[in-house]
Amino acid sequence: MASLSNRQKRPKSSLGRWLLEQRVEGVEGPQVKEGRDQHTWWQVVCLTGVDYFSTLGYIPGIAIVAAGALSPVATLLIVLLTLFGMLPMYRRVSEASPHGQGSIAMLENLLSFWKGKIFVLCLLGFVATAWLVTITLSAADATAHIVENPLAPAFLHGREVIITLVLLAALGAVFLRGFGEAIWLAVLLVVAFLLLNLVVVGYGFYEIATNPNTIADWRGRVFDISGGNPLAVIGIAFLVFPRLALGLSGFETGVGMMPLVRGDEGDDPEKPMGRIHNTRKMLAVAALIMSFFLITTSLVTTLLIPPSEFGPDGSASDRAMSFVAHQYLGEVFGTAYDLSTISILWFAGASAMAGLLNIVPRYLPRYGMAPDWTRALRPLVLVYTFVALVITVYFQASVDAQSGAYATGILAMMTSAAFAVTLTTWRRGLRKASLAFGVVLAVFVYALVANAVQRPDGLVIASFFIGAIVLTSLISRVQRSTELRTERVEVDETAQRFIDEAAERGEIHLVAHRRRTGKEEEYARKEREQREDNHIPAKDRILFLEVEVEDASEFTDVLEVEGVEIGRYEVLRCQSSTVPNAIAALLLHLQETTGKKSHCYFGWTEGNPIVYLIRYLLFGEGDTAPVTREVLREAEKDPDRRPAIHVGG
Repeated sequence: MASLSNRQKRPKSSLGRWLLEQRVEGVEGPQVKEGRDQHTWWQVVCLTGVDYFSTLGYIPGIAIVAAGALSPVATLLIVLLTLFGMLPMYRRVSEASPHGQGSIAMLENLLSFWKGKIFVLCLLGFVATAWLVTITLSAADATAHIVENPLAPAFLHGREVIITLVLLAALGAVFLRGFGEAIWLAVLLVVAFLLLNLVVVGYGFYEIATNPNTIADWRGRVFDISGGNPLAVIGIAFLVFPRLALGLSGFETGVGMMPLVRGDEGDDPEKPMGRIHNTRKMLAVAALIMSFFLITTSLVTTLLIPPSEFGPDGSASDRAMSFVAHQYLGEVFGTAYDLSTISILWFAGASAMAGLLNIVPRYLPRYGMAPDWTRALRPLVLVYTFVALVITVYFQASVDAQSGAYATGILAMMTSAAFAVTLTTWRRGLRKASLAFGVVLAVFVYALVANAVQRPDGLVIASFFIGAIVLTSLISRVQRSTELRTERVEVDETAQRFIDEAAERGEIHLVAHRRRTGKEEEYARKEREQREDNHIPAKDRILFLEVEVEDASEFTDVLEVEGVEIGRYEVLRCQSSTVPNAIAALLLHLQETTGKKSHCYFGWTEGNPIVYLIRYLLFGEGDTAPVTREVLREAEKDPDRRPAIHVGG
């Protein structure tokens, strides 16, 4: 049958209709639904790269601020983790979530019931932190490239916050109007950005090779920090590398883009091996490109930029590669580099906004933990833009100040992915693989804890998002508890025969029953009690209705009704996340399909109503009769067409 979900009220005002015009009813992957145009894997590398590769605009400077002369060593640790930890890990994530669900969906499947839902809500808080700070940090770094450009007007200095706010407002305005995916633009931006970086890196190595003093100076700075002890070098680099986790941001985004990757003809929709294979190539190429540029840009910026330029009065901390481009290749080339960097950083913010717009529609409405308006894109754009503006003002548009919050969000996502892969391989009996991924998990746990200790502001922001998401989700779940939550009703052949025969005799009479022994005597006793308590005439044929709660933490489900004969009694059995809502859905289905009024009979429930309310909210059952009536009252406004609820006892 058609969907039984509540009819949505159309807003009366033109503004309300405009805000709710673009809605997401079902999300199968970021940006797209299955069946839309797909692209070759190398093109999707570029779409992922606007987020991943754009970090080259600021991560070399952040690395030097964090590690000083040891920046290349700390960066090497990130590269090793990328190639030998993240890449194998996300190869498994891509296999487990070929439709772009990512590691969060893996954990959702591994952790059932309420603990899984709460865990996902907490992870969404970290995801919101990572992507919102991606937007604000990218805009702030774009501002730094604007302000520090030699051709920029002098009055822009000191107005970084205002410029960043304007960039964020422009981004929000674009999404309010409607932002479509432009993969060709991503390809253009990424290719141009990487080629310009390659030129800067190549010329930087030429300068290093022709000026041996640069290497000698760097060795002296390393010696001053470590005393010449190689173990001290590695130890200090290991202590600071968590702050460089920004260089790991592309993997979760890459897996999220899987629905865009073209697979092979004849791919199994449930297990599209062609798409999985191409996604693995995409992740490998992106990781290799990023690893190359992480190492080379770290060396070039560390050896060629004076340490004083990373101080409060310096101009390299937020734009290290741009500083090298201007210093060694001239203002014209440097300005071209700035324009390329500003463009890709702005597009990275757009990519993050698009990812954020998929969080709420994908999870929270399905959990019943968000109001229905959160399926509309424009209200979410307004909310996210407002939060981004607040974050920018709070951090004063400082790239370095926001890096801790960004790293916290990224590391939490990576830690959850490592946990999901470790648990999955362990359950499959792959002990060696689970041990290897367990080591990666331990590294990420250390990095997350170390980053939280060093830069607690990221944990504060993530905690705020987690608290806001959990609180609003639980409030929404309570408010929506009496919605008709069944997507559709499917009735098997035997159950349909019971229903048709009952409808031929007149109105349909159902007796709600909780099965215990399942024997014929149990149903005989229940029939005698209900006919006596509810005054059901002997001539009226009754059907027993049994609803078993499968997972009360779910919100929507498909009600599959099975017909069972127990002696001379006919029973309709089904499973659902909640008893009252399932009964209401079936009653409405019976009236719509048979044209006969349906009645349902209940016994009187004794006990504390508050306890029953909590049981209903948490476990899907409680004082069933009044809740069923309330669900019907909300679903069917006309009392004459509403199924009848009878309570006797």
